[in-house]
Amino acid sequence: MTLEQLPNLERANVLVYSLGIEGRDLARWLVSQGARVTVSDTRTDAQLETAGATVPEGVERVVTGRDLLDPSGYDLVAVSQSILRHDPAMQRARQLGIPLTSQMRLFLELCPGRVVGITGSAGKSTTTSLAAAMAEAAGIEYLVGGNIGQAMLERLPEIGPQTTVILEISHTQLQYTTVSPQIAAITNVTPNHLDQFSWDEYVGLKRNILEHQGSDDIAILNADDRISRGMMVSVHGRLHQCSIQGPVTGDGAYLAFDEIVCAQGRRSARIAARGDIRLPGEHNLSNVVMASAIGCAIGLPPEAMQEAIRRFRGVPHRLEIVGAATDVIYVNDSIATAPERTIAGLRAFDRPVVLLLGGRDKNLPLDRLYEEVQARCRAVVCFGESGDVFRQALAEGEAPVDLVATLDEAVEAAAQIAAPGDVVLLAPAGTSFDAYPNFEARGNAFRELVRRLPGFTEAEL
Repeated sequence: MTLEQLPNLERANVLVYSLGIEGRDLARWLVSQGARVTVSDTRTDAQLETAGATVPEGVERVVTGRDLLDPSGYDLVAVSQSILRHDPAMQRARQLGIPLTSQMRLFLELCPGRVVGITGSAGKSTTTSLAAAMAEAAGIEYLVGGNIGQAMLERLPEIGPQTTVILEISHTQLQYTTVSPQIAAITNVTPNHLDQFSWDEYVGLKRNILEHQGSDDIAILNADDRISRGMMVSVHGRLHQCSIQGPVTGDGAYLAFDEIVCAQGRRSARIAARGDIRLPGEHNLSNVVMASAIGCAIGLPPEAMQEAIRRFRGVPHRLEIVGAATDVIYVNDSIATAPERTIAGLRAFDRPVVLLLGGRDKNLPLDRLYEEVQARCRAVVCFGESGDVFRQALAEGEAPVDLVATLDEAVEAAAQIAAPGDVVLLAPAGTSFDAYPNFEARGNAFRELVRRLPGFTEAEL
């Protein structure tokens, strides 16, 4: 269904699945178009209240605490990204021939500005935030949002043809899209969310950000990532590349002799030195080079990009240094919900690590995590629903492994184990949904627990 194929929304009966950020944004926008909106959410009223989900004004009916409503009789079904395309309610809607749409799909179809879309298994939040900081430093008209948590449809009136919209886009937001961003970037593709999709399905969703580009659009791919390299044959527009391993073929950004360089045609420009980067880890170096490639594709001046890189301290819950207690540094990497992200976090430090692993398991391979733990960790503390899964996977190694029930107990145990000069790293390799509504809530809880430790002080590495 294209935008032109949307039913006339005036007095249309529309069913919105979810009262999350995207569902509420959809409901508000649909009400503003004259639709009669019903919202269905499987969470109970108590769970919705805890999540801060309120019912938008003008919604005619809300059904909570039960399976998603049958879509029969509705003119349109509009979904949050949390509703997967193989959900029985979505299959039923397709069987009935009811048009389907989503927040991201509508936004991409309606947005009058230039859209930069950034996806990937890891690094997309940092890359998106840094690209936005570059746009801010350059003084251009821009908007940032998407999976970062903005209600985008209600912001459409702010956007004109000169606005650059910088979006973080998740794989679940790409389930329903039929329009691609004019500039589409993929940071990397590694095993993730295999509890939701097969590997081929997951890769296909990431590739979908490129699928609807035209010949004048730009695709930016990470030449250092095997799956991303394989997607180069899928590019319909102009291919730009990025790499931290040396010069790229054609346009893009790369690291050469500790300098970030952008190449466009026969011209190249120095963007920044490696020493300008305030973020730890090789993976963050890759994120900065990707953001530089995006900035060059947008047309931002190199000096503005350098200024943003120098000032950028990162994004909360992504290798965020909380502080120190008894000469031990505590780092919040709650965003690390997959083993690959945990490995990247471990590699960011050149000192012993006490690693906190736990949450809800995503059925991802743990072999490489085992090897990294043996090489870098003084000890591991496992917690939460998947704590015993991680404990068993790591039990045969030399690094001691403790098992506790909660994050509170994990912080307490880590404080007892860590030696002066160590890092206590929350990089759980599992989702937060066993105990927290999202990774941000888990990271906030970790922050508060650390700040209560005896002798806590603000600190940097």
